[in-house]
Amino acid sequence: MPDPAPPDDGATNPLLRRLLPLYFRLARGVTLGVRAAVLDDRDRVFLLRHTYVRGWHMPGGGVEVGESAPDALARELEEEARIRLTGAPALVGAYFNAGLGNRDHVLVYAVRAFEVTEDKRPDREIAEAGFFPLDALPEETTGATRRRLDEIAGRRMPDGVW
Repeated sequence: MPDPAPPDDGATNPLLRRLLPLYFRLARGVTLGVRAAVLDDRDRVFLLRHTYVRGWHMPGGGVEVGESAPDALARELEEEARIRLTGAPALVGAYFNAGLGNRDHVLVYAVRAFEVTEDKRPDREIAEAGFFPLDALPEETTGATRRRLDEIAGRRMPDGVW
């Protein structure tokens, strides 16, 4: 007598395999972004000012579907800052960003192994960009950016909130 068929837990149902990710995306849609604290050998940090939002920020952006967080970080650094990673970035922490909804999170990385491929010129997205000493950030540097840099410098404990 053959063994009875195992119960269908959904794992072997091709329709459920395709529909469950869509359901979870709609029901639990978490968004994920990345930011980089790019620090040079003089402990200056690379910041930029966007054309469409106030303040100075660390470069970064959203993680696209099918993209890893480190790949998104490398892509955003090249697009926004003309910076190419030459070594692995170090994950500093994950932060809940209530400002962009109740499901948004940001991964912050410290980057010390990099090369600037060319000077970043203003464009449609980036108004200004450059390296700044950690103790002399531009006046309009956002609070979240200041908090993350204070954490990286050891002047503040991480709190998990953007």
